[in-house]
Amino acid sequence: MDLKNALESFVGGDEERAVSPVIGVILMVAITVILAAVIGTFVLGLGDRVSQAQPTAQFTFDYANNASDQAGSTADYVNVTHDGGDGVESSQLKITVDDVTAWDENGIKGGNGFAEQSGWSGKLTAGSSISIYDDADAKIEDGQTVKVIWTASGSDKTAVIGESEVSF
Repeated sequence: MDLKNALESFVGGDEERAVSPVIGVILMVAITVILAAVIGTFVLGLGDRVSQAQPTAQFTFDYANNASDQAGSTADYVNVTHDGGDGVESSQLKITVDDVTAWDENGIKGGNGFAEQSGWSGKLTAGSSISIYDDADAKIEDGQTVKVIWTASGSDKTAVIGESEVSF
């Protein structure tokens, strides 16, 4: 019997052995829950939303009908000015006139009938402005919609951060 008591004291009694497996199970469940939460966040795309929020910037739109352009001919203009709010990288913006791209990070879209008098580059802050005029076939007309569209870098997330209706 002394051998049995000695063995039990060395290995541990039944009461002490149950603690270790219970703690192990609790730790495994906790690790599983944490991993599921992290993986679920990125699978559902919540990680992208957290990384880059849309800027809150204000823009004003000024229009001129049959104004003189750089070449001395007449054209219709839109002047878009960043009035305040968050600074925005010009590489993340594009300007559309009635859903036709007039300007993007690569510059003016001359093939779409637009020309640029002055442009945007770098980080835009209050006072930054761009002037776009129609180059051919009256592309900027009364009632059309001009939009400033922001695109998150490294993502396909977009948002309209400025919008106006052409009014001469």
